[in-house]
Amino acid sequence: MKRLLVVALALPLLAALSACEQLGIDDPAKVAAAKEADGKAIGSACRHAMRAIEDCYILNPKAQKAAVYAGWREMDEYMRENKLEGIAPVVPRPGAVKPPADEAEAAPAEKASDKASDKAKSH
Repeated sequence: MKRLLVVALALPLLAALSACEQLGIDDPAKVAAAKEADGKAIGSACRHAMRAIEDCYILNPKAQKAAVYAGWREMDEYMRENKLEGIAPVVPRPGAVKPPADEAEAAPAEKASDKASDKAKSH
């Protein structure tokens, strides 16, 4: 009788747990596979944009480095085999020096700040 009661309680519990995805509970294997796929996509995009692997790591600190490298390497092989050229990235590389601003642009800004400080002194 006790076994029948245990089985009767266990069956609905097992049925509920088998539908964890419907409850919003993620499957760890699926989450890991998704992160790896994201890392490969990031790596291949970095290679296509002619970025160094180190730049790719810096720009994507949360991505798995092994997956990023695998994607970068796969895209590198693909581009070499098919003689494809990369595209120039729009986002500047990390640590790139900004070009100096023109003096003509800086002068009006300085004049405006001088006028504002003169007004503040006179009031």
